[in-house]
Amino acid sequence: MKKQFAIFALLLPALGAAGELVFPADGWDARNPLASDEAVPGGRLVLNGVQGKSLNAYLDNFSSTHQIFGMMYETLLGMDSITADFTPGLASRWRISDDRTSFTFELDPAAKWSDGKPVTAEDVRWTWEKIMDPASDTGHHKLSLGVFDAPEVVDARTVRFNAREVHWRNLMSAGTFEILPKHAFEGRDFNTINFEFPAVSGPYRLAAFRENVSVTLERRPDWWGWGRASNRGVHNFQTVTHRFFTDQDNAFDALKKGDIDVFAVYTARQWANETQGERFDRHWIVKQRVTNHQPVGFQGFAMNMRRAPYDDLRVRRALAMLLDRGTLNSAFMFDAYFLHASYYEDLYAGAFAKDKPALVPFDPAAAQKLLAEAGWARNAKTGALEKDGRPFVINFLTRDTANDRFLAFYAAELKKHGIDLKIDRKDFASWMRDMQAFNFDMTWSAWGGGIFRDPEYMWSSAEADRPSGVNTTGFRDPAVDALIEKQKTIFDLAERNAILREIDAALTAQIPYILLWNINSTRLLYWDKFGRPATVLGKYGSDSAVASLWWFDDALADELADAMQNNDPLPARPAEISFDATFKP
Repeated sequence: MKKQFAIFALLLPALGAAGELVFPADGWDARNPLASDEAVPGGRLVLNGVQGKSLNAYLDNFSSTHQIFGMMYETLLGMDSITADFTPGLASRWRISDDRTSFTFELDPAAKWSDGKPVTAEDVRWTWEKIMDPASDTGHHKLSLGVFDAPEVVDARTVRFNAREVHWRNLMSAGTFEILPKHAFEGRDFNTINFEFPAVSGPYRLAAFRENVSVTLERRPDWWGWGRASNRGVHNFQTVTHRFFTDQDNAFDALKKGDIDVFAVYTARQWANETQGERFDRHWIVKQRVTNHQPVGFQGFAMNMRRAPYDDLRVRRALAMLLDRGTLNSAFMFDAYFLHASYYEDLYAGAFAKDKPALVPFDPAAAQKLLAEAGWARNAKTGALEKDGRPFVINFLTRDTANDRFLAFYAAELKKHGIDLKIDRKDFASWMRDMQAFNFDMTWSAWGGGIFRDPEYMWSSAEADRPSGVNTTGFRDPAVDALIEKQKTIFDLAERNAILREIDAALTAQIPYILLWNINSTRLLYWDKFGRPATVLGKYGSDSAVASLWWFDDALADELADAMQNNDPLPARPAEISFDATFKP
């Protein structure tokens, strides 16, 4: 999409009163082109995930939490799987005022909670109020919804959002937050709504939860949405279980044992060296790399700019110059990744080339000069780098051992220059508290991309100290703030992306993160007992699409069981899947 029409030109809108736009046009409801005619309901899917502090996605920011929550609770608007245009969700119709500040949603008369009560405008208003309540630990969710006055309940099934300012994301903000049932949670402390959800609106309900072990969702035969053509052939599994792991190596071992069904590989070592043996050689476990249009995010060592010495650009640049990313990629990761040169990598041509240099080169001599300029000097007796009598010690906050070898490599180089890197490993709860309170020197952070990128959450000065926010580094820059303000009223995606490149230039110059590396495909392992679309994943989606687009195939499951019993091979599946080459509209 070269321009963002998903706000004002999707689904052939009609003109309403006073020139307002009315969506969608009649006849919008068509079958999802990625849903297979062969899909049948039933069977079990077991995935791996991470248990956060809550299964309430407003209180927890893990991707698995969002996936689980989104299977139970719905938003006013959906999104077309191919065009990324907005489609009806809980709302069957919506209106946008001609001044682009008022958004009116008409709830589908069929929309009901699992206890039989209708979804109402009061539910929408109550959810907004609880998110915006200062006592609710809803973090960055307050940002996008805070531009609206309290939603106006027009009638039982009509709700209106009035924005205090024009912003390209306003329809998306009002239409894509999960609506909760007021009658089920009213009177509860919102921060305690964690693991019990007595009424849901989505295709799945919570069937079982074992703390730190697993959560199981069960398909609802009475879901109100089954009547829509667009929901046929999706949400097929009778149960979807997420088993919780704090370590990816343990999750990988569980896949090989058959304790989980699907595993997305984020470690080059596993993909290159540990996918051999009879399970893989006999194709009982399928190994596929899937390339689609999933937006690419970034990952790196986040430096806490709220505290010294990380508030000094010279120090941040020096620390970046002391990490030899090229050697790490070749020696530890089989040259499987491209090195980051941007925070918005896919805005640039040739961004994913593996021979592209890193944003900041490995240059110890230049790093030493910068540290000296910043007032750091070697203690002749101890060899430690010091300033004002204090040694340079980095407390690196982490919660698992998966990245220890990378940190050991970095620590060895830092040690040569008198800097001591100490791994501050915490259990999950302690790690979460420290992250929410920004209590760290440096930590490893990875962020997904988005179809519609909004820089405000992560880079606005106003977000630098928001509890549980995502401006992890505490980045502040008046020039970036001005660019963020400028892009708010631009509805053309290409124009906004041009501004994002300006923001990116400021970020790359100021180095809030020591950017690392990434990959623009999904490396997928799964037991060959599932039906799946030819594209395997969706156009924009990650491995999370498995739960909505795949189905349990009894015939394939029987073939797999027979092959394992007789030690026979199964037919090989394609090793590479390209969405563009495979999708046939």
